[in-house]
Amino acid sequence: MTAVAAGPETQAAAIALLDLCKAKGLMVATAESCTGGLVVGALTDIAGSSAVVDRGFVTYTNEAKEQMLGVPAETLKRHGAVSRATAEAMAKGVLAHAPADLAVSITGIAGPGGGSADKPVGLVHFAAAARDGRLLHRERRFGDIGRADVRRLSVLEALALLMELASGEKLEN
Repeated sequence: MTAVAAGPETQAAAIALLDLCKAKGLMVATAESCTGGLVVGALTDIAGSSAVVDRGFVTYTNEAKEQMLGVPAETLKRHGAVSRATAEAMAKGVLAHAPADLAVSITGIAGPGGGSADKPVGLVHFAAAARDGRLLHRERRFGDIGRADVRRLSVLEALALLMELASGEKLEN
């Protein structure tokens, strides 16, 4: 794993998700902005992950979100890249562009710069979508805790959202 995502908590979460998805025959794909591929990286660090992981989209720019995932330019213009609307459009875009059963998206401001009064450093929006139409959203305000920690906590949150969709149960974290 990368230094940011490494750690026993992340590895345990990735293994649990992979095991559950394997048992249920579910494929997973990701769309990542501020985490730059760390979620799919955490999953693919585990041997046998190819039975579950289909692909990961790293869509760091607005153009990439539009081109690779079909996020409407109007959504980005009206709500910004770091928003619920964009996170949800990204997750839905994964399912439109990949044969996965479950998708997760992450878009946020990891810092140290880039924040504003409305969208401070540490603000991250997550969405998870299932092929059956279920859609989850989470907004986390981690605060200005450092880029590495915002990204690490974002990976854990994304894995938890996928686990929630895969299990059909709300998880507390």
